Amino acid sequence: MATVLFCPVTFNLAETTRMIQVARALASEHDPVFLGYEPDYADLVRDAGFDYRACRPSWSKPQRDQAIAFDQGKSLRNPFTTELVSARVAIERHLVRETGARAMVTGSNLTSFISARAEGIPLVYPVPYALTDAQVSAARRMGFVAGDGAVARIVDRMATAAFRWVYTSAPLAPRAFTRVAKANGVAPLRTVGSLLTADHNLLTEMPWELEGVDLPDGFERVGPIFAHIDAPIPPIVETLAADTTPLIYLALGSSSSRALALTLARALGTLPVNVVAPIRQYLEPGDVLPGNVYVTDLLPAHRLGGLVDAAVTHGGQGTVQTSCATGVPFVGMGLQPEQTWHVKACAARGNAIALSPKAAGTPALLAAVRRVLVDPAIRRAADEVRAGYEGADGASATARIIERSLAG
Repeated sequence: MATVLFCPVTFNLAETTRMIQVARALASEHDPVFLGYEPDYADLVRDAGFDYRACRPSWSKPQRDQAIAFDQGKSLRNPFTTELVSARVAIERHLVRETGARAMVTGSNLTSFISARAEGIPLVYPVPYALTDAQVSAARRMGFVAGDGAVARIVDRMATAAFRWVYTSAPLAPRAFTRVAKANGVAPLRTVGSLLTADHNLLTEMPWELEGVDLPDGFERVGPIFAHIDAPIPPIVETLAADTTPLIYLALGSSSSRALALTLARALGTLPVNVVAPIRQYLEPGDVLPGNVYVTDLLPAHRLGGLVDAAVTHGGQGTVQTSCATGVPFVGMGLQPEQTWHVKACAARGNAIALSPKAAGTPALLAAVRRVLVDPAIRRAADEVRAGYEGADGASATARIIERSLAG
């Protein structure tokens, strides 16, 4: 038996649930242990039956927002002080030794990239393709500039080249990581790319999303990994699904905002549809929503196929993959480059419509929702994508790679 230490960012819903799926897929002789610094989704780990270690120091809400913006390439400002990075690395190294962990699995918990190396154990990183070193190093256009005209293409290529240099060459990793890496006997992590590259970088994509892509050493495709929350379908969802009125699923994950949640819910409420919306975390007492918008807690979205007619999402990979796997066509509004990449990939496939978040309260959103509800071509594409997802299991593929690493 071997212990595997999982280090998700536990205020990130998709990342936490992705780790849970991988831990579930490990052979029974292995012992998954989770650590986390924030309490937001720690109960999902405990409810799944895994050993969870609550650790400190944790972040305030502004620090979390800053860390997310840094991770998504939106800002070079970050909350990673030398004191925080040093403390977290010390905690993680202590847990490796205390549990006897022989491998570490991370998401965007960046201190893991020092801790695992310092302890000499393999670091496994299940991650979307977009914004990885594999994509940034190879992409001619990353879509920073919208449009297909000649000027837009040229400007986007220039922006992509500049971003590539910043990501792969510029010594812009937070200085705390260089200092703490040196203090722990690890080669300095100077670039953003080096800070986000593990021993095993496992891309959670479908084959067609990486068609024609030559992956560098250390990267391989494993397939989709998305949440399977162990909860019953609420009675209100079943009641609404039995009605003849179309049912829309509004899913905004953990990286959206109160303003967007309210705008979308109120806009959808003007349509002749019903809406189930697990957006309670974004609302405040006194917020008023239309009567056809039903706010819920987190839903077992992997079981909504055949119950909802369409979805409106923020474009997070887990939400997108759940829609694909259940055959639900959707309108996606990526809030950052990785999300935009996945929504556009589905739009090209035909099972989704991609919009800018700026369209949230406009007629463009309403027109897109009407179209995904009635366009037979989008429905056929959604059925074809669902069929393509059958048998795809990135969690099991990741677990087998971890086990091979343990055996080696």
